[in-house]
Amino acid sequence: MDVIPVSAERTTEVLDGVHLAQAAAGERASVQHFRIEPGATVDRHAHENEQLGWLAAGSLVFRLDGETVTVEAGDSYAIGGGERHGAHNRGDEDAVGVEVFVPPRESPPWE
Repeated sequence: MDVIPVSAERTTEVLDGVHLAQAAAGERASVQHFRIEPGATVDRHAHENEQLGWLAAGSLVFRLDGETVTVEAGDSYAIGGGERHGAHNRGDEDAVGVEVFVPPRESPPWE
């Protein structure tokens, strides 16, 4: 069993106010921890990985093709592989959560 702590040393600010940490990765899935500061934006993008998430704190507004979806603390979400998406924190507190990628992100683009 691998135990991967989420620590300041493992977290990278990949965009202004967007902090990501690669957590555990297996043969079929990987886990990522995120913290998105108020006002920060993740531009729309797509990747082959299916992306499943759970928001522990704050809220995020996701922009998908032709629609916006607000996710609140306690909500989970699923974004299909290849689906263009982005997110913005319009709230006044950090949005904090975890995401699972299938297939795994063994080497995330920010590393």
